[in-house]
Parts: sequence; structure tokens; C-alpha cells
Amino acid sequence: MEVLSSFNFVLLGDTSIAGELGKKGTSSDITIYDRKTNDKIISYCFPNTYPEKLQPLLQSIAMSDYAIINISKLDTFLGEQIVAADIFGIKNGFILYSYEIDAEKVRNIIKNTGLSDFTILDSLEQLKNSITEMGPDFNGKQKENNNNSTVNGKDEGEGRNEGEGVCISIDHAFDVKGVGTVVLGSVRQGEVKTYDELILSPANTPVLIKSIQMHDDPVNSSKKPSRVGLAIKGVSAKDISRGDIITSPSIAKIVNTSFQIKFIKNQFFKEDISETQNYMICVGLQIRTVKIKKIDETNLQVTFEKPLAYLQNDKCILFRPDSKGMRIMGHGIMQ
Repeated sequence: MEVLSSFNFVLLGDTSIAGELGKKGTSSDITIYDRKTNDKIISYCFPNTYPEKLQPLLQSIAMSDYAIINISKLDTFLGEQIVAADIFGIKNGFILYSYEIDAEKVRNIIKNTGLSDFTILDSLEQLKNSITEMGPDFNGKQKENNNNSTVNGKDEGEGRNEGEGVCISIDHAFDVKGVGTVVLGSVRQGEVKTYDELILSPANTPVLIKSIQMHDDPVNSSKKPSRVGLAIKGVSAKDISRGDIITSPSIAKIVNTSFQIKFIKNQFFKEDISETQNYMICVGLQIRTVKIKKIDETNLQVTFEKPLAYLQNDKCILFRPDSKGMRIMGHGIMQ
């Protein structure tokens, strides 16, 4: 079978153009559209419940390597989406703006962020053509597993060094009659193959990869950054949560109740951190309610109740969902 390039986009801003870019697929609080051509598979995801809920926005960006920002108005929610994409280290993509928007204002908004190299377009046809023309060189400019950011115009974090083994981040799971447990997700590291014996974390459950699909076509293996559907043996869909990871044995790290991070505050979050307040954290696609204790000006102790799984140098995003202004507090690196 011919090897196709995979491109995973998050669609931000005005998402009404999704139907022009691909065919609707899985939909929950996150909707995924995709399109297959002769040489590439392109996926587009966006959060259905944003701006009411911040969680699916962060998860949609964590699922993606590139972004399309379709700007129909300049408001605080656009700013929040740009901050989120910047923190997650997305450095390549496209910005589309309507005729009411001043292009110079758009350039000023992104100039001190990692999005400053995005291609700015003024029509949907230009966007479609640009996506059609994407080649392997564009595919090689991916974010480094969520870990490079230029918030405040300076690099933060070194990015994960590609390690041994495979890691698949799960975004949906369900039972299929006659097939069994099926998970949808993205290969974040390495290559997954049929009959691989892997580990589901944080439950630390052994699973067997029975079959792999890409864009509904069966394949024997799939590499980063492909989106995949995996039929797995060893666990029921009801025991799988969004954000769980399937990895080679021994490469996932699991924390049960607390960890420390060096915290890099978002300059646009104006509130003080309170030890009595509940906050939330996003690690990969996992969301947890947490308490925070300041150890000193830059180090935080984060405590929670449900285990988290991650790979070394994954990024975590702290946020306050009920904040009246900017909800993203900042981020840290998981050690």
C-alpha cells in the first residue's frame, strides 16, 4: 500500500468552513472532518462547546500538529485560542480572514508568538489551494510533541527527544459489534503494528493491537503523526477515557496524586494563584481538577485524585475554567 502523508489540523476561530475542507466524521464535544487525496490524509478537528468550555479547545489543539485560524471577528476568545496554540507549540499553519478584518491587526496579534510564520490568506480558495500544495517539507515542520512554545516572544522548553517505542493518544473509544473495542487517536511517537503487545496507561493494562485502520482502510502499521483507528483486545471501551495513552511497555510515566512543575505564567492571566481554589490541568488530552501550592515563585506543587499518564517532557496546561477573563494560567513541563 502506498504510504500517505498525514496532516492533523485544528480549526480555530470561525469553524463554519469545516464542511468545505473535508467530510464529517466522529463528533462529540470535538468534531473531526477529514479528506483523503492521492498523496495525503488531512484531518481537521475543532471544539464544539468552545467558548463555553475551554477543555475541548485544549484537547483539540493537543490532537493537532498544525492550525487553521479563520478570523471573522477580533475578540478575547480569538486571543485565548492564539495563546493556547502558541503554548502548545504549533508553529505552522494558515490564517484566513474576512474582508471586515484589518490584515495588519492580524499580523500584530501574532508577531510575538510562535504563529508568526503562519501563511496569511484572504480567501477560502487560497486556503484550499495551499492545503492541496502541501508537501513533505511542510509535513516536516511539526510541533515537537507539544513542547516548544514562544509565549512572550521567547522559547520555553526544549521539546521531547524522540525516544524508543510507540505512543498513541486516544481521543475516542467505543465498542463495535463483531469487532470489539475500538479506539481512535493519533500516533504521537514511533510506529504501531498489528499484533503489537502494548500497555494502556494510566490503568497499566496490557492490550493487543488486533487491527489498524487509516481513513477506513486497513493497514498493517502506522507511523507518527497518523490518525488511526485501532481494534484492541484486553480492555473494554467503558474502561478507556479520552487522554489515555497506548505505549510500548515501560515508556509511560504515571503519577497518582501529585507532581511538581516549573511554572511559566501566561502574561495575559492577571489573577493570583490561590491554594484554596480548584483549578484544572490538561496533560496531553487528559483533564483533571487540581489544587495548587506555590513552592516558590516559579515552582508549583499540583495535587489531584485520578492518576495521570504521560511521556517525559510532555507539556501541562493549567487553567481556571470559571475565570471572567483569560482562563489559561500558564504551563509547565512534565519530568
